[in-house]
Amino acid sequence: MRDSVWKILRFLRPLIAVSAGLAAGLLVTALAGENPLHVLAILGRSAFGSRYDFGMTLFYATPLIFTGLSVALAFHAGLFNIGAEGQLTLGALAAATVGICFPGVPAVIAPFLAGLAAFAAGALWGAIPGWLRARRGSHEVINTIMMNFIAVGLSSWVTLYLLKNPDSQNPETQAVAPSYLIKHLDFFGDAPLSIALFVALAAVVAIWIFLSKSTRGFELRSVGQSEGAARAAGISVGRMQILAMALAGGLAGLVGVSEVLGNATRFKVGFSPEYGFMGIAVALLGRSRPLGVLGAALLFGALHKGTADLDMETENITRDLSLILQGLVILSVAADGLWAWLDRRRSP
Repeated sequence: MRDSVWKILRFLRPLIAVSAGLAAGLLVTALAGENPLHVLAILGRSAFGSRYDFGMTLFYATPLIFTGLSVALAFHAGLFNIGAEGQLTLGALAAATVGICFPGVPAVIAPFLAGLAAFAAGALWGAIPGWLRARRGSHEVINTIMMNFIAVGLSSWVTLYLLKNPDSQNPETQAVAPSYLIKHLDFFGDAPLSIALFVALAAVVAIWIFLSKSTRGFELRSVGQSEGAARAAGISVGRMQILAMALAGGLAGLVGVSEVLGNATRFKVGFSPEYGFMGIAVALLGRSRPLGVLGAALLFGALHKGTADLDMETENITRDLSLILQGLVILSVAADGLWAWLDRRRSP
């Protein structure tokens, strides 16, 4: 009986960890002088209380699905992609550039063309540190961090000097042609949720198939588990590292589809509230599994939307609570050592 209960607890380990992190976060609200149950009710109502609220939760989750998959894919190859922020920046800029420079493209293919440009720009920005790691031994963490700064500078220059919106004082490009805009989901009211959500869901399925069912995916995971063993088996380690970083960059670049084509209709400097770095937390929480990333992105989207009303409905806490909750959830999920310790305690 005890063994059966223990197996159930181990199966529910992610849910238990998330619940523990949220409970710790609510304890913080109690220390701040608020009723934790009242705060929890605000979070739930704000994130899921209406079609609009749920649509906003999905809207915030969509870019996190892309960046979470980006970081997770690199993890499977034994690489740490810190560059999703720069990759999504150039992906969004590429989508806007195509939409501005080629306004005559038919609406049937225009969004696909801009989406392809976003993926290609992100893939290129990811492949560069992948190549440096594979061919020169340069660590991808350092390279991707530096390339984030380059991406910010490059995108700012293009926005302000080549594609500047002459009718605005904000650092933004001209609007893309109407044929490039993708349809909003009217079911969720005024929420800016678009069919980019379905692109993100398709990416989840595609990455799951790639990693679980394809030869290249098996080779990529083999490199991540042991470079020496993979090389002994005849797998090109360098090629897999470049491929992993290119695909990771391309996935991050697809954030441009949801932002430029589905929301802002143009590229805006600094549009991302650090989606790329939040993708690291999403990948960690989802344990680098595509379906896990999907669940983690939805959770973080709900926290982001749910805490939006805390400023107005509480006296002592603000929406910054979402950052505390995210951090505590990640710490709880990362506590694998606790389960190993419990396993040892159970052993005779």
